[in-house]
Amino acid sequence: MRSSYTSPLMAPEGGGGMPTNIDTLCINTIRTLSMDAVQKANSGHPGTPMALAPVGYALWRDVLNYDPADPLWPNRDRFVLSIGHASMLLYSLIYLAGIRDVRPGGVTHDRPALTLEDLEQFRQLDSLTPGHPEYHHTAGVETTTGPLGQGCGNSVGMAMAEKWLAERYNRPGFRLFDHHVYTLCGDGDNMEGVASEAASIAGHLKLGNLTWIYDSNQISIEGSTKIAFTESVHRRFEAYGWHVLELKDANDTGDLRRLLAEAKAETSRPTLIIVHSIIGWGAPHLAGTAEAHGSPLGAEEIRETKKFYGWPEDRNFYVPEGVAEHFREGIATRGAAASRAWHELFAAYRAKYPTEAAQLDHIFAGTLPEGWDKDIPVFDADAKGVASRASSGKVLNVVAKNYPWMIGGSADLSPSTKTHLTFDGAGDFQPPQWGGTYGGRNLHFGVREHAMGSISNGLALYGIRAYCSGFLIFSDYMKPPIRLSALMKLPVTYIFTHDSIGVGEDGPTHQPIEQLAQLRATPGVTVLRPADANEVAEAWRTLVQITDRPSVLALSRQNLPTICRKTYAPASGLAKGAYVLADADGRPDVILMATGSEVGLIIKAAEKLKAEGIKVRLVSMPSWDLFEAQPKAYRDSVLPPDMTARVAVEQAAQLGWDRYTGLAGETIVMHGFGASAPAGELEVKFGFTVDAVVAAARRQAGK
Repeated sequence: MRSSYTSPLMAPEGGGGMPTNIDTLCINTIRTLSMDAVQKANSGHPGTPMALAPVGYALWRDVLNYDPADPLWPNRDRFVLSIGHASMLLYSLIYLAGIRDVRPGGVTHDRPALTLEDLEQFRQLDSLTPGHPEYHHTAGVETTTGPLGQGCGNSVGMAMAEKWLAERYNRPGFRLFDHHVYTLCGDGDNMEGVASEAASIAGHLKLGNLTWIYDSNQISIEGSTKIAFTESVHRRFEAYGWHVLELKDANDTGDLRRLLAEAKAETSRPTLIIVHSIIGWGAPHLAGTAEAHGSPLGAEEIRETKKFYGWPEDRNFYVPEGVAEHFREGIATRGAAASRAWHELFAAYRAKYPTEAAQLDHIFAGTLPEGWDKDIPVFDADAKGVASRASSGKVLNVVAKNYPWMIGGSADLSPSTKTHLTFDGAGDFQPPQWGGTYGGRNLHFGVREHAMGSISNGLALYGIRAYCSGFLIFSDYMKPPIRLSALMKLPVTYIFTHDSIGVGEDGPTHQPIEQLAQLRATPGVTVLRPADANEVAEAWRTLVQITDRPSVLALSRQNLPTICRKTYAPASGLAKGAYVLADADGRPDVILMATGSEVGLIIKAAEKLKAEGIKVRLVSMPSWDLFEAQPKAYRDSVLPPDMTARVAVEQAAQLGWDRYTGLAGETIVMHGFGASAPAGELEVKFGFTVDAVVAAARRQAGK
């Protein structure tokens, strides 16, 4: 069935009166709700919801397999609004679909996720309708979007998660997972590199369960996209290995349904549907212009637009009788039957496959399997030691073996980051054509750090425990997805190796300086820089139990001595972020503190100072944020406020250390970029020597 709006030039039905076609009424309700909300807020993006209302309507009412009464149903189709600035489109769809509310903890309430009053509070403080969609904030929002391209990357992770779950848990007669992932993206998304990276890997992986609907309105904030974006997206995606279709008119809902069916039938390739639309469709003066993109239309333009739609010009937030009911007759009726059948199927599956069903219960609830930590090794003291990247690889493999839904990989660096899972049955996540299976647990992201991060977020949104890895310097390429992990409270683990000037000969382009400070400054991110193999083991033991935030592991390339825990405090102190590694008899003259590889340095300095009669307290500080979360009494026991003689040592930027050294203390840190030379020579050049630490400690102790 075609919407009454079959071309951008067609006038509404009834010669200017209210449309009589119920589909048209629903579409225009979405348009006018979006216009009114942006106008009332005096902020927002009305043009895209106006243009894509037919697309959203046809997809949600007639295609999407989603139960509004059961928004967390595991086999629901996923809808991602990568063009997050068009949030009023999504909010209008959530409202008309009658999605039930879900609060933290996964509790579904018998009340609407959004009311008409919520739409009226668009972009207002503490409303359920913020400027860009936020996961866990508004039921029906599957991921936080806004930074363009991130939703595209998330959707690739979601499609990979569906493939993985299906391969691992489906059984003959039990198709628990067979849903589709739909993403609405725009010109801006397709200009962003992260979307290109994600599209490239999706094509390689042959994700036939993924459809991107690309709104090609050829308008950006600065004007026509012709000023900067003239390539053939169609041919680019064909080169990626995608199935590419085109909808000549966004208002042609009949043809869109046909294309969506064709996309779902194509199971060997992801599909891109290029939709040609006119931004701000129906606005007499602003349609097709940049002015319709990011600003309210204005009262007079809205009045004239409503007149064009055949809408009551003086009615705001108007939902005609029968619109919501008609919308729900589609999505809610279809979704209720599908979710009911799925739950019945899962009950039968549980009876036949109790072990697998119990694992799925954990995945859905975000809880840990019993015995996940039973094989975490203890490392013997060793002066030569082992690189923390290597000890981490050993711990990761034993944890992942007992944590069946922990999966991950690297940006073409697993031989360096030591993140490849080597135990029997781990396998590679690849389509059969490339020699793997979709049930493999080793992911290969290629040299695509940005997409790796956003894909990992998509995996985590399914309850899969995702990790990804690279060099710490390349966390610069991953700042947006790490920040969004924190915003969404997703327990993604970011494993970053080559964490200091200890990288050596690769030089300043590969030696991280400011990255630790940046990651520590990001709210909701736990950063751990362990000092030896046993702190690495405790870091994994700690971070796996953190299920409401991402974690960053900063690991060394070079060997780190394995500290003798009979002489020094147990590494279990890592769980509190910082702990007293060794103390003096009586009141210390000076406190030496460090993280990671530099803990071994302050241990050597303390031995020399002790021989000189200077009393030293050694403090290992692997995680500032975990330390700050401790009670003040504990923090003061580690760093007593009246002990002001302090030295901090870290091969990174100084920023933040004055919190712990105080204005009177000293820092031995990096004050610029590194250099290309063997690591030992760099330590001397930049002052990371026993003599330098001893000299600073003497000054602080007044000796």
